Amino acid sequence: MSRANPAGSPPEWRRFVLLFLSVMAVAGMACIGFIAALDPYGLRSGPGRAQGPLMDGNQRFMYPQVARSGAYDAAVFGTSTLRLLDPAELGRAFGGRFANLSMNAATPYEQSELARLYLRHERPTTLILGIDPTWCEPDADERRLTFRAFPAWLYQPITAWDVLVQVNWQSLGTAFEAALHRLGLARARLAGNGYAVFTPPEGLYDAARAQAHIRAAQAILAAAEAEPGYRPTPADAPMPALGWLDALLAQAPPKTRKLVVLPPVHVSQQGAPGSPAAAREAACKAEVARIGTVRGASVVDFRIPSPITTQDTNYWDPLHYRLPVAARIVAGLKAAQASGRDDLEGAYRVLAHAPDRRDEPRHPPEHP
Repeated sequence: MSRANPAGSPPEWRRFVLLFLSVMAVAGMACIGFIAALDPYGLRSGPGRAQGPLMDGNQRFMYPQVARSGAYDAAVFGTSTLRLLDPAELGRAFGGRFANLSMNAATPYEQSELARLYLRHERPTTLILGIDPTWCEPDADERRLTFRAFPAWLYQPITAWDVLVQVNWQSLGTAFEAALHRLGLARARLAGNGYAVFTPPEGLYDAARAQAHIRAAQAILAAAEAEPGYRPTPADAPMPALGWLDALLAQAPPKTRKLVVLPPVHVSQQGAPGSPAAAREAACKAEVARIGTVRGASVVDFRIPSPITTQDTNYWDPLHYRLPVAARIVAGLKAAQASGRDDLEGAYRVLAHAPDRRDEPRHPPEHP
């Protein structure tokens, strides 16, 4: 038989519940305070406030603080096909302090949201936008996200409420890693400017393995096109995401040097001459060139058969080139912007050219 509770004392279960709730409340407040203090997503980042280390594995969570930081007056946006462009090399080529904010497998919508955020906080000297075929897909405005989480709240003006919105297991883990970084016990996943070499070390390059990756991708592409229900996208199908490109270039200040780049993928991933895919690519490039001309941007096309794209040994796989190729792209962009002419060796074509306006003299207003 259980002992009766003394008069006026709460049952044991009630004391347990109250104790449990009290401990949980204290732990919850401690977690909120810990995350707020470490600020893993840089909610306090801005001019005059140094951003924290980039510790999260998802670039979509890390890059908004870089875009808001005010520390970079030039930036690159795109997918993994531009991630290897070194901000230091770009700075030497064009001047300015570059951030590379290209995200793995980013959709045009995700890229646009990040670039819009950056342009709301910075008047850049140079803006580089990478255009992959996803920008010209007819349903790009519907397929806005990937399986990777996209924190839309980080791309809007930060409010006090966001201190609570960010509280979850992911941010707690990222804050813990940030604490370890402060103690010198963990390295940042990315440099403060967003740059990282995500490909294996060059010393481990295996030409035979790379060629196998390229041929396997070719076979997959050919098999997909051979499917009975396969229907190629018509050349005149809509390209809704290019409206976002037009809006981004319009948002950039008039003095900003604007470069639109079609990155070099292996020739096997380009439309074969005379194919519907080639016709679609040509239509896409023509529209990108038109937008660039209207908005005062240079458009440089590396996505062509060239000494870069026809050599298997320039690639790890059909989409990702090696580090020396990244350096050639930077040099090519500098030369294309300076001359407005196609590369003599055929590495790129200039589809549109806008001379730099940063050095134009400012004329005083005319007096009547």
